[in-house]
Amino acid sequence: MASNPKDVPQHYYSLEEYFALEDASDARFEYWDGEIVCMSGGSRSHHLISSNVLASLAVALRGGRCKPFTGDAPIWTPTLPPYRYPDASVVCGEPEFKNKKGHDALVNPVVVVEVMSPSTAALDEGPKFIAYQAVPSLRDYLLVSQDGPRVTHYTRLEGDSWQRRDVTGLDASLELESIGCALKLRDIYDGVAFDA
Repeated sequence: MASNPKDVPQHYYSLEEYFALEDASDARFEYWDGEIVCMSGGSRSHHLISSNVLASLAVALRGGRCKPFTGDAPIWTPTLPPYRYPDASVVCGEPEFKNKKGHDALVNPVVVVEVMSPSTAALDEGPKFIAYQAVPSLRDYLLVSQDGPRVTHYTRLEGDSWQRRDVTGLDASLELESIGCALKLRDIYDGVAFDA
């Protein structure tokens, strides 16, 4: 007789076990208070949108003091160590890193971008956003939908509160004052086919 999965005890992974897995694998993993979640993989749309966001940021920021980073650059999250893997990020000025067990994590991102998938949406909108809010330099958090041309844009206000703005439609544009550029949703979703 099969037991109920809820009755099966889960293994609690230590940070040492997590770093051993990170060192031994080409995949990216996040550590969530004893649980290890694989962040690699994803749909064709996810890969295309992530690439489009990075390319758009690279073009918009070329020659300036702000530089985009790929999803391979983890972000140090002080309240939820050791770090999170976004799909893209932007640093203005000199990038600063915190090294933990041989892994360099960005300390001073200004913008963090997450392309949401059905399996990560709740994490991206909840615990991951809360973890990113503890990064003092962060000014903008973007949640990019795969289901349609829609970006949820959180901007840090005075007093550490956040303002939400939803930008929708291929003709829309997303203003990022913190890094002095705008992203066109048509560019972000270039080549992406949405289900009818």
